[in-house]
Amino acid sequence: MKQIFIATCLLVMAGCTGHKTQEAEAVDSTETEVPIEQLFLPDTAYASVEQVKYVVEDEDSVATPLKDLDDRYEKSDGVFVFRKNLLRNASFGGRVKGTPHDVEIAWEFNTAYDTTHTRFGTWGGGSGWTGQPLYAKWSKEQVEMFKRQSPGLTADFGNEEIMVGSLCGKAYFINYQTGKASREPLDLGNVVKGTMSLDPEYYNLYVGQGVPRQPGPFGHQAFDLLKHQRTFFFGPDPKAWRGWNAFDSNAIVAGGYLFWCGENGSVYKYERSQGSLRRISVMRYRVNGMAPGIESSLCVYRNYGYFSDNKGNVICINLNTLKPVWYYDNHDDSDGTMVCREEGGVPYLYTACEVDKQGDSGICHFIKLNGLNGQRVWEQNIPCRRINLPGKTLDGGMYASPLLGDGDCKDIIFANICRNGAAKSAGELTAFSTKDGKILYTVPYGQFAWSSPIPFYNEKNELFVFAGDASGIIRIIRGKTGEIVCKKTIGFNFESSPIAIGNTAVVGCRGTKIYKFVIQ
Repeated sequence: MKQIFIATCLLVMAGCTGHKTQEAEAVDSTETEVPIEQLFLPDTAYASVEQVKYVVEDEDSVATPLKDLDDRYEKSDGVFVFRKNLLRNASFGGRVKGTPHDVEIAWEFNTAYDTTHTRFGTWGGGSGWTGQPLYAKWSKEQVEMFKRQSPGLTADFGNEEIMVGSLCGKAYFINYQTGKASREPLDLGNVVKGTMSLDPEYYNLYVGQGVPRQPGPFGHQAFDLLKHQRTFFFGPDPKAWRGWNAFDSNAIVAGGYLFWCGENGSVYKYERSQGSLRRISVMRYRVNGMAPGIESSLCVYRNYGYFSDNKGNVICINLNTLKPVWYYDNHDDSDGTMVCREEGGVPYLYTACEVDKQGDSGICHFIKLNGLNGQRVWEQNIPCRRINLPGKTLDGGMYASPLLGDGDCKDIIFANICRNGAAKSAGELTAFSTKDGKILYTVPYGQFAWSSPIPFYNEKNELFVFAGDASGIIRIIRGKTGEIVCKKTIGFNFESSPIAIGNTAVVGCRGTKIYKFVIQ
C-alpha cells in the first residue's frame, strides 16, 4: 500500500508539469486508473468507538472527502504550522558543523507587556505554550506583491519573515535577518498561547485565542495578510457541548480543507479562500458523559486525523466524514501534540499524558499506538508529581511534543518530561527506544520543561537536541548518548517551542523576548 501511495503521488506531480513527454502522457493515463478513493484508509469504526458519543453536523448535508493526500506544508518554503508538517514530526532542517559548543544571541525582539488582570491572572508578553514561531521565505514576486497591496509593512519588510503570537494579544512580524519589525503588529483581541498557522496556499493567518482578557467574543479567527486585517471570527459556539471556547490547538490544512480542534469539545472543518473561511462540518463528542477540551493539535496521516484531549482520550477520526475510527484511553490530561511516523508501511503514533486528574502523584503513560486501529504497541510508565503553588498548579508528565530521531538516532524518540519531585530533577529529557519503549537515558533539568525539543544534524548526520526549560536555560545534547555539549542561561522561561532555520533557532520566552540564536 505504501508503494502504491508514493507512486501515485509521483504520478500526480508528473501530471502537473507544463510540457508533457511521451512518458508523461503514459503516466497521466495511469494516474486516472487510481482514483483517490482507493488511497483513502477505511471508513470504518472499531469497537473501541462505542465509548465515544458524537454528532457530525454537515452544513451542506453531505460529507466532503479530501481533495488529495498532499502535504502542502512540505512543499512550502518555510515553517507554516506547528511542528512544520501534517505528521507533526518534521526535523525543520537544522544543520551545524561538527559538535556544537556555544549558543549566541543574534537578535532580541521585544513584545509589549500586558498588565490586564484576567480571571486567570496577568499574562504579560513574550510567548507561552506552545507559542512556536512561523517562518516564511517569500519570493521576489511575493515581496513585490505585498509592497503593492499590504498596508501593514514597515521599512524592514524583507523576503524572510518570522511571525509569532504573543501572550500580550498581538501578532508580531519580524525580519529574520535584522530582528526588526517587518509589519505593524496585529491585534488578536485576547491572550494567545498557542501557535498561529499560515495557510500554505493563501495569504491567511489563522489564530486561536487562549484566554479572554476583556468582555466580548472569544474563539478563533483568520487574518488576511494582503489587507493586514481580521476578516473572519467565530466564537463562542452556541451549539458546543463544552462552554470553554479557547483554541490553543493549531489549525492545519489537509486535503484542501482547514481542520481546527477546540477546547469546547468540537472539531471544525472549513473550506478556505483568500481572507475567508466557510464551515463545512463540525464533530462534537462526549466520553463517559463528559465533553472534553482539545488543546493538542491535529496530527494527520492520509485521511485519518489524530488528537488527544484533557480527559486522556486519544481519538482517530476520518477527515472525509469527521466520524471516529478508533478510541484509546490514555488515563489523564493529554495536551501535547502527538507525532506520527510510517514504519514498514504502517503509521505509528507517539504520545504521553500528564499527571493531573490522577492527583498530586501518578504516572505519565508514554505510548506507541498503531495509527490504523489504535492498538497499543508498547507503554512506558514514568512516575511524576503535580505541584500546587499559590494561585497556580503545575501538572507533571508531558506537555511538549516528542521528537523522533533520525541520522544516528533513527530508533530513538526524545521527550521533555516534567517529574516535579518524583525524581531528583524537576524536568528531564528522556530518550526512548522506538522499538520497545525502553528508556535509554535521561538528562536532568533544574526546572520543568514544556517546550518541544528540536534537532540539528551535522555533516556526519549526528543528531543534537536543542531544548529549553522553564528556568531560561538552553541545552544542546548529543542525541546518541545524552551528553550535554552546550548549556547556557539566556531567557526567563522557555515554554514556547523553537524552530530551526539553518544553524539558527528562533523561539520566544515568557516576559517580552523573542530570540534568534546562532548555534556555533
